Amino acid sequence: MQENSKNEQNTNSKPTMKDVLNQTDPNTRQQVYNQYVKDITPTHNWFANVCKAFLIGGIICTIGQGLLNLYKAMGFNEEVAALYNIVTLVGLSALFTGLGWYGKWAKFGGAGTLVPITGFANSVAAPAIEFKKEGQVFGIGCKIFNIAGPVILYGILISWVLGVIYYILLRLGIV
Repeated sequence: MQENSKNEQNTNSKPTMKDVLNQTDPNTRQQVYNQYVKDITPTHNWFANVCKAFLIGGIICTIGQGLLNLYKAMGFNEEVAALYNIVTLVGLSALFTGLGWYGKWAKFGGAGTLVPITGFANSVAAPAIEFKKEGQVFGIGCKIFNIAGPVILYGILISWVLGVIYYILLRLGIV
């Protein structure tokens, strides 16, 4: 009788990993495991995530445009203003990463924080901050490009490949 009430309790409540491991029948274990995974897997509202990403990305881009307009109003030409804008955005992104703010914004805004220049600066600064306790060489020096390294590598590689294709098309008179 006590065993029946225990089984009824397990069927009415969400299964735990202990329940999964205690199953001896493989088919039952698989069903309990699937239910366990379904219960613990977080659900996401894609529309809300898109709206938050749009909001955060839009704020970052608006700040960038405001900085660009500010530098132009200060008398810099388009090229110099764009350069100062990039330097400012990278610096602010690294600063906010160091203060722990960028991570909070990324958690809220998701892909919206991956606006190319600020996301890249965050991907370089975050590992450097995380591994600084391991020292200058083996911590910061070795780990700083964990995330950004592949981006740089493949960016350079694809630029080279496209440059060769462009050169060939240019020599053939197609371009």
